[in-house]
Amino acid sequence: MLVKKDAFGLFSWLGKAKALNIREINSFVAGVERDFIPVYNGISFDYSNGLAEGKVNKLKLVKRVMFGRGSFATLKSKILLLENLFTFN
Repeated sequence: MLVKKDAFGLFSWLGKAKALNIREINSFVAGVERDFIPVYNGISFDYSNGLAEGKVNKLKLVKRVMFGRGSFATLKSKILLLENLFTFN
């Protein structure tokens, strides 16, 4: 279903998963049903915002590590330095 980008297979998979009647799987199925449209779109489309989310996560991590240790200019310099180090290597 995920490899073939068959989003319609999600309906049959949810039915089969519910039929197992396992508490943990039922909880997962309830979450998928609650967020059905984003899950369906995630299977259907080839693109995502994963790259942007990764950059935001890295920025927040560096910001937490530097808390109370410098100004915005220092934070900006550190982020730009890290991006240049990992982009070209």
